[in-house]
This record gives sequence, C-alpha cells and structure tokens, in this order.
Amino acid sequence: MAYDEFIADRIRQAFHDQGARCTEKKMMGGLCFLVDDKMCCGIHTDKKSGDNLLMVRLGEEAYNQAIENPHCLPMDFTGRTMKGYVFVTPSGFDEDEALAGWIKLVLEFNPLAKSSKRK
Repeated sequence: MAYDEFIADRIRQAFHDQGARCTEKKMMGGLCFLVDDKMCCGIHTDKKSGDNLLMVRLGEEAYNQAIENPHCLPMDFTGRTMKGYVFVTPSGFDEDEALAGWIKLVLEFNPLAKSSKRK
C-alpha cells in the first residue's frame, strides 16, 4: 500500500466532523480527497524519508502564511513548486486538532478552487 490507511481514516473522520462529504481518488502514488470534484488534500509517501506527508491545497494567499510553519514544505513533484499547495510533515498533523485545522483551511479554499479539466 502506498499510503497509511490509519491516516486516511483520520482524514475521512476530519471531513465528516466538519460536515463535508468527500470522495477519494488514488493518484500521484497516494490517495487524494476531493470535495465537489476538486482536490483538497491527500497522502503522499516521501520517497527519501518514507514519511507519509499530508498534501493540502489552500491557495496562493494562505500558502504564503502556511509555508512559514516549520512543519510545512513546498509541494514539489517535478522539480517545480506547485503554487497554493504544501506538504505537511507528520508532526504537523499528528494531533487530531492540528489535522482538523488543515481540513478547515482546505474547505475554506475549496469554493474558490478551480476544478481540473476532465479527460
């Protein structure tokens, strides 16, 4: 399995606790969670460290603040940083309250996010 099922369950519960319905899609070697067919967050296993990172989509404005957090890393799959997305290291979402805070941020941004083009 490419991602930690326990973390996936925690994310599902955090969406449920905030009254959001999410769908799931396996992609990018991990698991992504979508609301209204728009990617909100996901689990990605870092190939170097083996850590399960939380990927969050929070928009460019919130990105500038989030990247200052010592638990956040720029999201970079291809050698190019993806604007509006960050990776959160495990210590940044190990507490349920911290995970709920990240889910709250992605849900606040979700209405402003653009949907991916269907292929």
